[in-house]
Amino acid sequence: MKNNKILVFFFSLFCTVSGIAQKEEEKKISQEFEFEIAAEYRYFIDEGQFNGQENHYPSVSFQPEYALDWNKGYESVNFKGFLRLDKDKERTHWDIRELYYQKAKGNWELNIGFKKVYWGVTESNHLVDIVNQTDAVETFDGEEKLGQPMVQFSWITNKIGTFDFYYLPYHRKRTFPGEKGRTRFGVVIDKDDIAYESGAQEWRQDMAVRWKHYFGIFDVAFSHFYGNGREPLFVFDNLGNINSFYPVINQTGIEVQVTHSAFLWKLESIYRNAKAQKFIALAAGLEYTFSNINGNGLDIGVLGEYLYDERDELALSALQNDVFFGSRIAFNDTQDTSILIGGIFDIEKSSKIFSIEASRRIANSWTAEVEARIFNDVDTNELILSNFKNDSFLRLSISKFF
Repeated sequence: MKNNKILVFFFSLFCTVSGIAQKEEEKKISQEFEFEIAAEYRYFIDEGQFNGQENHYPSVSFQPEYALDWNKGYESVNFKGFLRLDKDKERTHWDIRELYYQKAKGNWELNIGFKKVYWGVTESNHLVDIVNQTDAVETFDGEEKLGQPMVQFSWITNKIGTFDFYYLPYHRKRTFPGEKGRTRFGVVIDKDDIAYESGAQEWRQDMAVRWKHYFGIFDVAFSHFYGNGREPLFVFDNLGNINSFYPVINQTGIEVQVTHSAFLWKLESIYRNAKAQKFIALAAGLEYTFSNINGNGLDIGVLGEYLYDERDELALSALQNDVFFGSRIAFNDTQDTSILIGGIFDIEKSSKIFSIEASRRIANSWTAEVEARIFNDVDTNELILSNFKNDSFLRLSISKFF
């Protein structure tokens, strides 16, 4: 019932803004609609470690997008939806990725509604990216996010940078794979069983602010978030029971990217403070790109990053003292072919994760994607990663755009 309140509020907002748009018809309204259907197949190489897990997971997803703008493009309504049907009932889910009204005027911009924002500069771990909840059943690497209800106000200046202010009135819980799902824990986690530290629960009014600017070759950003954490905290008592809840946190983050010739030097670091937990984490590294090799447009980037998390084995990402090496290949052809190959190596243990992601456009309206994740020699003492040691998989996806 509570979830419906936030949907009703923003649907009312959408209808109101649409009504305004109709009144502004003489100001030249433009509309754009796109619809994507994707068939996906995931094959897990090994038998599941836990009861109920399977090897074959076909699914289908639908992603409609709609944009309406007027007033010479300074006002718009944007919508992006998502629906997946999967064998794992927890992975069968729908979401409003985005549904927001945007107004830009002079040096400021206002966004109201469901929206996705991205913070961060590193490739292998996005520490500072905290506004949106992770869609944990959609991808293993945490790249996909749920739409976040928000009011975002941006003040843009040339001299002192850009200031973004966020009012976040509602917290969305993270969904974990169900009994049939892969890359899950030994105990099936029901999101409804995870409580809140705050008495206001999901209706706690959260805030965030971010400043970003550039100084020559330096791009810098500072951010602070105060509210319900996006990661649940799991606490183990003396009897081995697990207590889980979303803590109220303060998180301060810094992002630095230095562009020098063909080099990109990158740093992300956070300090998170809560009653139950305080820690520092960072990701730092570089990327070097060999451009237009042999004059045929081929770009090959070489990446290396170090990952540290003071929580050690309690880090949900399992990236507590690791190194990442990878290569990004962009063919810059008409089919927009790209490949990302990488590996994460634990410095203290034997655990390794290898990955490959590739995509290519077919004709004008089709796209093919291939993804593979290989969990190799996972140390049995890895509290998080040991749950996924049998979950190496291959994913194939074909998308059609209308």
